[in-house]
Amino acid sequence: MFAPDRLTIGIFLPLRFYEGDMRVMEGQAELVESIDHHNFASVWVRDVPLFDPMFGDAGQVFDPFTYLAYLAARTKNVALATGSAIFSLRHPIDLAKASATIDQLSGGRLVLGIASGDRPIEFPAYGLEHGKRGERFAQSVMYFRQLMQPGSLTVNSPLGYFERAEFLPKPATGSIPLVITGSSSQSMGWIAEHADGWLTYPGPTHTPQGPQQLAEKIRAWRDLIPGGGFRPHMTNEWLDLVEDPDHPRTPLQGGYVLRTGRNGLITLLREWQAAGVNHAALGIQFSRRPASEVIQELAEEVLPHFPTHQGLQTIASAW
Repeated sequence: MFAPDRLTIGIFLPLRFYEGDMRVMEGQAELVESIDHHNFASVWVRDVPLFDPMFGDAGQVFDPFTYLAYLAARTKNVALATGSAIFSLRHPIDLAKASATIDQLSGGRLVLGIASGDRPIEFPAYGLEHGKRGERFAQSVMYFRQLMQPGSLTVNSPLGYFERAEFLPKPATGSIPLVITGSSSQSMGWIAEHADGWLTYPGPTHTPQGPQQLAEKIRAWRDLIPGGGFRPHMTNEWLDLVEDPDHPRTPLQGGYVLRTGRNGLITLLREWQAAGVNHAALGIQFSRRPASEVIQELAEEVLPHFPTHQGLQTIASAW
């Protein structure tokens, strides 16, 4: 997914917006197989434990970890990413167990986008305080990373304590990337120190000014990274990709969705790449065209400009 000064493309799921009927998910796994076959860099699933009609978005609908395990069995190469797992709602042991299991089953393909949560209805449902989500998020990240260490462990955290026990399974390649979403109620300095990557909203996408503002944010974050080493930045956009390749970039729903032709999208992706973005997750759930048609056009006309990196091969297993 990631390399300096390069940009790759992933697809955000679900491919169609939930509007009260689960049949909207039918056939999606076959399309994910197509995404894998076309060599997109990743597929992303969202984490929404409760559908709040007032919030107006059911997200992925399926549990993200269960669904990624299912998709792991139906794909071979595509990275499997959460965007984002709500670390402040669940215990780090459960998060680590599910994550390391998927990473092993998929041959090391899991990337964890993580967040502190933005839906107030969910926190009292878990018996937690919404106002303390930032503190709990930071504690969860520390606990999670301790669990990934080899051998017998002793953990003493506000979220729990144990001594002389080993966490299993370990990730397939020794670690699972933690990509922090937005601020997650943390300072930019904390994110620079503790995140393996950063996923932020892009800002306006219909003019070059939005990517220019994004570039300033990315530079400010990278200036704070200890040692100045490379860490990837990601962003995403919900698209209504129209048939006319020259349709101008037009904001819809207050800028939440971008209607454009493929040439406008290619221009935007190039602007993002110049801004320092290393991966773009594209959501097509608001597109009026069939999902299969949009995926095919992206694969044939857009993906060749931003090819997936040929990195380490997926670790073969006989699970």
